Amino acid sequence: MVTVIPEVETAAAGADAQHARSARRRRRILGENPLGLLLSAPYLIFIGVVFASPLVLAVWMSFHDYFFAAPGANVDRKFVGFDNFIAVATDPAVWRSFLNVGIFLLINVPLTVVLALVLATALNKVVRARVFLRVSYYVPYVTASVAVVGVWLFMFSDTGLVNHILGPLAPVPSWLINPYLAMPTIAIFVTWKQLGFFILLYLAALQAVPQELYESASTDGAGAVRSFFSVTVPGVRSATLLVLLLATITGANLFTEPYLLTNGGGPNGASTSPVLLMYQKGLEQGNPDVAAAIGLILVALVLIIALIERRLVGEEES
Repeated sequence: MVTVIPEVETAAAGADAQHARSARRRRRILGENPLGLLLSAPYLIFIGVVFASPLVLAVWMSFHDYFFAAPGANVDRKFVGFDNFIAVATDPAVWRSFLNVGIFLLINVPLTVVLALVLATALNKVVRARVFLRVSYYVPYVTASVAVVGVWLFMFSDTGLVNHILGPLAPVPSWLINPYLAMPTIAIFVTWKQLGFFILLYLAALQAVPQELYESASTDGAGAVRSFFSVTVPGVRSATLLVLLLATITGANLFTEPYLLTNGGGPNGASTSPVLLMYQKGLEQGNPDVAAAIGLILVALVLIIALIERRLVGEEES
C-alpha cells in the first residue's frame, strides 16, 4: 500500500507534465486565443489564394521558359535556371526602371511622412470645420486616378495652368514630357493623392499621445515647434513606421500614374516603373518569365528597404 501511492503520484505528475507540454504546444500553434485565429482564417485564406499562390507561381515561372499558351494546351516549359535573371540584369531598360522608382521613392516617401504628420498635427488642433477639412484631404485618395489624371494633364501640359502661371520660368520641354521632371512630377501627384490616407493614420495615432505631455512641455517653456519635435514626433513613431512601410510598398508598385500621365512610361522610359515594365514585357512583348524575374527582384528590394526602415525606426524608439 505504501509503495503504490508514490507510483500513482509519479504517474499523475507525468500526466500533468504531458498535459502542460501539450497546452504549451497548442498555444504556440494557435496562440493565446484560438478564437482569434478562427475569425481571421477567412482573411488568411484570401491572402494565401490572392497573394501567396501567385508569388509561388512567379518563382516557378522565373526559372522556366514560360510563355502563354491556349487553355488546356499541353506544352513543355523547360527549366532554364538563372537565364531569366541574367536577361534582366543585362537589360538597360530594367536598370532604368529601378532608377526611376528609386527617384520616385526618394521624393514621395519623405514628402509623405513630413506633410502627413504636419497636416495631421494641424488638423488635430482645429476646432471649427474639422470634419470638412478632414474629408477634403481624404477625397483625392478615394477618387479614381483616371478621373484625377485628366485634371493634372490639364494643369501640367504645355499650355496648362501651371506653365501659364510660371510664364517664362516654365520648363521646356514641359513637365510630363521632360525626361528630368516626369518622374518628380508623378511623385508629387501620388503624394498629393494619397496624403489623406496617411493623415488619417497620424490623426489616429495623435489621439493616443497624452495631453499631459504637452502641458508639461509648455510648463517647461517649450513652444509649439519644440513640443512638436519633443512630444508629437516620438509619440507617433509607431505610426511613422507604418507610414514609411506603406508608402514604400505602394510606391514600389507604381503603375497607374506613369501609365496614364506619361502614356506608358515616357519620355523614352524616363518614367517607366518596374511594375509597368513587367506589364510591357509580360503582356505586350510575351515574356512573362522575364517579367516574373523582375517582380521577384522588386519584392526582394522592397523587403530589404522595409527591414532597413524597421531597424532605423526601431533603434530610435529604443
